[in-house]
Amino acid sequence: MGASPNPYRISNLVVHRLLRNEIEVVAVGNKEGDIGTESIIKGTPTIEDVHTVTLYLSAKNQEQYYDYILNLNPKRIIFNPGAENPELEKLANEKNIETLEACSLVMLSAGNY
Repeated sequence: MGASPNPYRISNLVVHRLLRNEIEVVAVGNKEGDIGTESIIKGTPTIEDVHTVTLYLSAKNQEQYYDYILNLNPKRIIFNPGAENPELEKLANEKNIETLEACSLVMLSAGNY
């Protein structure tokens, strides 16, 4: 969440890297556009079998998506730098969703995504 069509944004780079690693991606953002072959979807699309939500939204901008994110019932949520949010982490942990404060790009580079 927080996908950007701007090729200089980390969220854009991560989508490219995920696709290169053959990891299925649903890019959700607040601006329409494309990241490579992936279209950015605005709003709160219905998505089944979510493994990981990787966040690039500030804590304040996450608030409106709490229910949406938690109801996706992901196995984990990655709070990238600048997206740290103790309140959402607590809510996720209460639903047995793993949370990480980490950089998805670094995780992909290190092979531990």
